[in-house]
Amino acid sequence: MTTLSDDTAAKFDWMYPVHKEFGVLAFVVGLIAVIVRLRSALPPHPADLKPWEAALSVATQRLMLALGIIVPLMGYAMSSSYSQSDGVPFFFFDLPELLGKNDKAFAIFAWAHKTTAYTLLALISLHVLAVIKHRFFDRGRDTDVLSRMI
Repeated sequence: MTTLSDDTAAKFDWMYPVHKEFGVLAFVVGLIAVIVRLRSALPPHPADLKPWEAALSVATQRLMLALGIIVPLMGYAMSSSYSQSDGVPFFFFDLPELLGKNDKAFAIFAWAHKTTAYTLLALISLHVLAVIKHRFFDRGRDTDVLSRMI
């Protein structure tokens, strides 16, 4: 989307609005995930999981939950502060823009949105690779974490 020329009508007609709508939806889902996580008891880690693996798992999960809220917030701040933004749509209505128009702030929020989004993608990839490792490569050990996740 960002690599398309500004002359591409679809970029501003539907790509950015749909991206913003699903960003707001991701924020709502992120909030729900944090609330559920805070109110739920987690099952214990598998018995044969190494202490550093368990610590990395907890840290990764917490960072993913935090970034699930931070990434959409940075996107909202970016859109809200951009002087040429036409608002933040959320399907059937527009969200209020709570920040003043400031292109210098927009540049900071744009960097933060991009950096946190790629960090979240990297953590998700790490998490999936860890599940695959424990599921398929740690044969003969009680380290399968997939059942714990489901």
